[in-house]
Amino acid sequence: MFDKLSFLEDRFADLEKKISDPEIIADQQKWRVLCKEHSDITPIVEKYREYKGLSENIEEAAMMLSESGLDKEEKQLIEEEVVASKKRIEEVSEEIKVLLLPKDPNDEKNVIVEIRGGTGGDEAALFASDLLRMYSMYAETRHWKVELLSANETDIGGYKEVTFAINGESAYSRLKFESGVHRVQRIPSTESGGRIHTSAATVAVLPEVEDVEVEINQNDLRIDVFRAGGPGGQCVNTTDSAVRITHIPTGVVVSCQDEKSQHKNKDKAMKILRSRVYDMMIQQQNDAISQERKSQVGSGDRSERIRTYNFPQGRVTDHRIGLTLHRLDSVMNGDLDEIIDALITSDQSEKLKMNEA
Repeated sequence: MFDKLSFLEDRFADLEKKISDPEIIADQQKWRVLCKEHSDITPIVEKYREYKGLSENIEEAAMMLSESGLDKEEKQLIEEEVVASKKRIEEVSEEIKVLLLPKDPNDEKNVIVEIRGGTGGDEAALFASDLLRMYSMYAETRHWKVELLSANETDIGGYKEVTFAINGESAYSRLKFESGVHRVQRIPSTESGGRIHTSAATVAVLPEVEDVEVEINQNDLRIDVFRAGGPGGQCVNTTDSAVRITHIPTGVVVSCQDEKSQHKNKDKAMKILRSRVYDMMIQQQNDAISQERKSQVGSGDRSERIRTYNFPQGRVTDHRIGLTLHRLDSVMNGDLDEIIDALITSDQSEKLKMNEA
């Protein structure tokens, strides 16, 4: 580990010189690549330097304690400093191990989120709408931008299916563990007897990908246009502006009808299609990895029930890590950081265990 840290520190110093070189600055593409590398290794180098500083403090303190002439109070102060430094150096060592874990190449990407109402009919569709609101409010707290891509609404304001993009710094790294089945327990507004119903919605979080990252052959696409319709069969417009794209090799089908322009609907549909095909490729790669090497919360299995939102008891439970919070209202209003931070920490712990095995 320390050989790697020493190498990264040397590389950091080299990068600092290069990104200040006028000749390299003139080549903006090369300069941006170097700046990105510099930014990526900065936290690691800073922690390594803190580690070295603490080690030097402990060595100096040991030398001082070996000297004669120290009074009792001075000796006690130095010993307390050594204890504090040793405790901190253990913490920094663990932090460095986490920073050195291989990064998910998709972590910095924007995301496409798909929410589908599952079991529960109208109540499931209403819950899908609640989840859309929850993620939109969370995105707002992080100053991310939300763009609706496609929606299939119900007559009472829910969504059979809704797809939206979230654009912002490290969006995928924060939201990737949201994929799975979200279960809700509550009394539906349509329930006259006051009985608690259990419904579910499925969430899929896909990294947004560019054309160069996944090859889509235009000859593999079947593109159909049709007239857009609204809830209950209501006609939205009288032109064939809605677009349905089928990727024949994988069978992935995407429809988009929210824009009045056929061209805009096609662009949105292609954005979703690329991410779905890319996600299928990633899922296939994950399936090829043995089950014991998958992290606890990073499997991305969207058939798994991951979280329950219990309205009568005001609690939310993430079943993967056994976390229960008794503040459901704030969670539904987008206060997700505590859950997401716990999921990230759990995933990192699992990866550290695999590295040490």
